[in-house]
Amino acid sequence: MTQIHAQRKEAIAKAQAYFDQGGLLGDLQRRVGFHTESQDPAQAATHLAYFQQELIPTLQRMGFHCRILANPVAPLAPFLLAERHEADGLPTALSYGHADVVRGDDMNWRNGLSPWLVTVEQGRWYGRGTADNKGQHTINLAALEAVRQSRGGRLGFNSKWLFESGEEIGSPGLREICQAESSALQADVFIASDGPRVNADRPTLFLGSRGSVVFELQLILRESSQHSGNWGGALRNPAVVLAHALACLVDAHGVIQVPGLRPPPLEDGVKRALANLTLAGEENSPAVDANWGEPGLTPLERVIGWNALEVLALESGDVRIPENAIPPSAKAVCQLRFVVGTDWRNTRQHIASHLQQHGLEHVQVRILSSSAATRLALDHPWVEWAMASIRNTTGQPAALLPNLAGTVPNDAFADILGLPTLWLPHSYPGCSQHAPNEHLLAPVAREALGLMAGIWWDLGEQGSQLVDQALAYSGDKHVDS
Repeated sequence: MTQIHAQRKEAIAKAQAYFDQGGLLGDLQRRVGFHTESQDPAQAATHLAYFQQELIPTLQRMGFHCRILANPVAPLAPFLLAERHEADGLPTALSYGHADVVRGDDMNWRNGLSPWLVTVEQGRWYGRGTADNKGQHTINLAALEAVRQSRGGRLGFNSKWLFESGEEIGSPGLREICQAESSALQADVFIASDGPRVNADRPTLFLGSRGSVVFELQLILRESSQHSGNWGGALRNPAVVLAHALACLVDAHGVIQVPGLRPPPLEDGVKRALANLTLAGEENSPAVDANWGEPGLTPLERVIGWNALEVLALESGDVRIPENAIPPSAKAVCQLRFVVGTDWRNTRQHIASHLQQHGLEHVQVRILSSSAATRLALDHPWVEWAMASIRNTTGQPAALLPNLAGTVPNDAFADILGLPTLWLPHSYPGCSQHAPNEHLLAPVAREALGLMAGIWWDLGEQGSQLVDQALAYSGDKHVDS
């Protein structure tokens, strides 16, 4: 066994000893106790307290210089930027995490559980943020420290971290911060953790995320309701019209009917990456509807490699107290999840034109929010390196997903900062993320500590070589194009 191999094993063992000796559980017990609910403005001071009392002391002990950044868009959601510079000429990795969580929803947690206390039951660590995202960035920081200690106080690369406190409200200000601080955030590769693995037993690497457009369909026909007996059959019913509008956007089997909102054909490389992988399958995962969505694709291909149009909320009248009246208006909030290659910037025009073609031009379309889809090339040198590192540590190949099915703010790093992006999630599909009873799986957390220690170790050993390979790869692609 070479000395380098022995030191790598030592770093991995040190990271997992942090788990075995209660370090991870202890840190999460404190961190989960911070009510960092970005959806509740009353908790704004808690975000700053989390930075000042938890993250900054941890980072400073590791040799990072830290500064709080004001949010130019959402003043209640600050940022934390940390940098550890070892030497010029070394590769630089930018990492990311978010301090905020969704609302605790205290009343709906199972009896005996609280969103603000970590409760351990049969390998599950319950608490808000254990999976999303406090547990994940705590794992990555601890693995980084294990490598630093194993290398005699050095990493072998420069490390930068950007933490936000508004991810659960759409990351307001993140893109502006990346533009304003582009020099401070300059790096060679982006490595972070969020979201779930493909399943609990399979380490996973994803390279971007589906984008999202949230839009509203609304039809206002009159100021007030009208008696359904006196006027039924003579007045247009907005709920009926809206139902037809929705049906002409997506059919009864979940297939998108608007040509402009459909993605390009599934690439062969994406098909190969997803072959032999299944969607979820955990005990508390919902049963997949096999005949829902784009025909000819597997369920995983539909959620990773294709677009989905979902109705998030629907309103007309009051279903709790229905009246014998034709409602004056109807509204639906919908979402398009889309992959790279979709003409998402023209979503409103595509929908409006399609509705007009179906005689539904009275339905108004309004875009509420949007974010881009991203995907690093599957054959990029950083991808091959990360896959090899994971296999070397865990003894099994990682599941390679071209992108996350959900949406993370990866466009800030991939498009604005121009970085190759690697995401290594430490949760699993059944973690109840965003729901009551959110939890982290202890075996996954322990494996993730070792996996990330391997990643950080290998970056220190091979990073400079990878930077050169990535430059050559980009040059070849530029010539090919």
